Amino acid sequence: MILEYINAALERASYEIIEDDEPHYGEVPELPGVFATGRTLEECRKNLADVIDEWLIIRLRRGLPIPPIAGRTVGEIVWVDTGAGAEGSDLSHGTSG
Repeated sequence: MILEYINAALERASYEIIEDDEPHYGEVPELPGVFATGRTLEECRKNLADVIDEWLIIRLRRGLPIPPIAGRTVGEIVWVDTGAGAEGSDLSHGTSG
């Protein structure tokens, strides 16, 4: 479900060349604040996938809405405290059924 959403978002991404050390810039217009750069288009796309993944996790943990992308949605996530870390950075997630 999450990978399908990320792939759908990547299909909607737009890319351009900018004047920077990492000249490839990509963004997903439907996802506010989601952008990435890279030295190559492939690196930019990988970085963008990572940003989308992190963006989703933050929004899910905070209970913020996630807009559908090309008919794809992300369902409810149940967060489980694994007891591995006090800061919450070691929480794992799974889908509820």
